[in-house]
Amino acid sequence: MQRRRLSLAGQLLVAQLVILLGILVTVALVALAQSEATFNRTEGRRVSAVAEQLATVPIVRSELSSGIVDATPSLVQSTVTQYGVTSVTLIDDQGVALVSSDPTIARTRVQLGSGAVAEGASWTGTLEIGGQPMLVTQTPVLSDAEGQVGEHLGTVMVAVARRSLLDRLSGASSFLVTYLGIALALGGIGSWLVARRIKRQTLGLEPAEIARFAESREAMLYGLAEGVVALDTNGRVTVVNDAAQRLLELPDHAVGMALTDLPMGPRLRDVLQGVVGADEPSARDQVVLRRGRVLVMNRMEVVKDGRPLGSVTTLRDRTELAELERQLGSFRSTTELLRAQAHEFANQLHTISGLIQLGEHDEVVRYVDSVSQHRAHLDLSVSRRIRDRAITALVLAKASQATERRVELRVSDDTSLARLAPRDSADLAAVVGNLVDNAIDAAATREGAGGGAPRWVELGIRQGGTTVEVVVSDSGPGVAPELVTEVFTYGFTTKAAAAGERGIGLGLIRLICRRRDGEVSVENTPQGAVFTASLTVEAEPEGVR
Repeated sequence: MQRRRLSLAGQLLVAQLVILLGILVTVALVALAQSEATFNRTEGRRVSAVAEQLATVPIVRSELSSGIVDATPSLVQSTVTQYGVTSVTLIDDQGVALVSSDPTIARTRVQLGSGAVAEGASWTGTLEIGGQPMLVTQTPVLSDAEGQVGEHLGTVMVAVARRSLLDRLSGASSFLVTYLGIALALGGIGSWLVARRIKRQTLGLEPAEIARFAESREAMLYGLAEGVVALDTNGRVTVVNDAAQRLLELPDHAVGMALTDLPMGPRLRDVLQGVVGADEPSARDQVVLRRGRVLVMNRMEVVKDGRPLGSVTTLRDRTELAELERQLGSFRSTTELLRAQAHEFANQLHTISGLIQLGEHDEVVRYVDSVSQHRAHLDLSVSRRIRDRAITALVLAKASQATERRVELRVSDDTSLARLAPRDSADLAAVVGNLVDNAIDAAATREGAGGGAPRWVELGIRQGGTTVEVVVSDSGPGVAPELVTEVFTYGFTTKAAAAGERGIGLGLIRLICRRRDGEVSVENTPQGAVFTASLTVEAEPEGVR
């Protein structure tokens, strides 16, 4: 049967009891040491005073000098009784005890504590007398007879029995038991209060449960394919898993650092802190471009009992999805272009059919010639300037789409583009297609405001060596001044919410340009907005087909 572990309160109580017992034992040892030192000091002074007093008594000098014991035995006994010492002994100059209150040492040789006693110096220390340790003072008896002053006649030894360690502990046991009881009571109450406070802070979890929870959290965080970044209320990183560290390129010691100290741009920092722009409805599902990758970030505030604890942000790498959406957008654009061309051809066929029904055969011929010449002129104008077939087809298709929306698509006279490698051609087509689509959308908005105002889009493509520059201008309302520096930031899914705002594919355009060592920018002119994109490509050799 598995033994039940102690609760947090029980563990704290046991730990405190062990600590208290250790403290009590230490205090007891210190008290005993202090008691021993006090005993040696006070009793040593007292027995020294008694011994010195006896050493100056004339009868003691007389009997030690003559060696005849008569009056000193009664003097020794009265001294023991009067001063409460254990024994008093008179020793002759040969070290033999002539008189002693302790019969076990009478007429026996007594050990001197120091050789200096025989030379006239007193000594106080511990000697073993009768098998017991005693505090002893030995004071020399000096002659005061004429002609013999200072002559050593013998020694007075006064002894006090020491109390044993057991006696001293038994004398202090009542106090120790009292102290122990008080300490146990205080320790029990203190441990209960501390355990109660800790359990509130740990949501009622026991230490083993906290350890299992921490292990589970680590396994969950570092097993996720998505990145996770947690911040406290002061904007410091508290948790970051491997995926987030890799996607955001954070240092290994990022935990504990403030966002302002980490290498990241203002857009990423704002999303992590929950700073929402005026044109963004919430801080959820925000798109951030980071080092050539498209990241979708979702931030959630963490609140416990109405108290904010920080935030948790998850991030997903959607670079491949963005590429797929770009390709899907190309297919959708192609579909729209085909529909526009079909609509244009249907209108032309309806016109031809009506003229035939009216019998205007000559007019039919002139109309067909006019349409053919216009189409041939457009094809020739575009193909002569743009030699890459994919880009040529894209521009012609966009021209049909613009015509359907009553917008004129122009190709600038300085447009010049050689044939490109397939991958370069695909990236350039994505840039040109998105910029022209946005320009057509912007130019079409002038219908309601300007009535018969001309609506146009002009495309210019200039190639210089391995650098291609794309310039797209339009007659639209332009870009709002407060969005000029941010229009490329909000990602490939942001749709224009008001007239003049761009956002469709602009984040992806910047991603493509920067991946190819280029950049994209926008400026407002009196006629409308002008977008300029540059990227590095490799021209395909002329002989390659």
